[in-house]
Amino acid sequence: MPARYFLDTNVFVYCFDRRDRRKQARAESLVGQALDDHVGIISTQVVQEFLNISTTKFARPMNRNESRAYLDAVLSPLCEAFPTIALYREALDLRANLGYSFYDALIIAAALEAGCSTLYSEDLQDGQTVRDLKIVNPFGKLVGKTG
Repeated sequence: MPARYFLDTNVFVYCFDRRDRRKQARAESLVGQALDDHVGIISTQVVQEFLNISTTKFARPMNRNESRAYLDAVLSPLCEAFPTIALYREALDLRANLGYSFYDALIIAAALEAGCSTLYSEDLQDGQTVRDLKIVNPFGKLVGKTG
């Protein structure tokens, strides 16, 4: 069975960003594989952040029907990490030990709790390992290459 991975919010945002086609294609590939192979997961935090960004900050914000359709088809099937008091405690510890913001620490804690081996995020320290979780910037090798 392939190793499980966690997708941060920015991966979903890049699926809709036509300014950088390479990042968009990479994001679409990760999300597609997550859905097809049942190996990628997200947390409720990712759902909340994406729905907020997609309905308020996109060049053409999603309307309610588009948001619901994406929620049902993509976000809901991937959402396996839910908030618990233990998750919040872990995030507080990670924040204190690693220096990340609370919300970034919460993403890391959710990935750890779910047993993921990789966390794909553009916003965290590429290559860092937290216990058995490796943080990978899925767009790192694409920087400076547009089109």
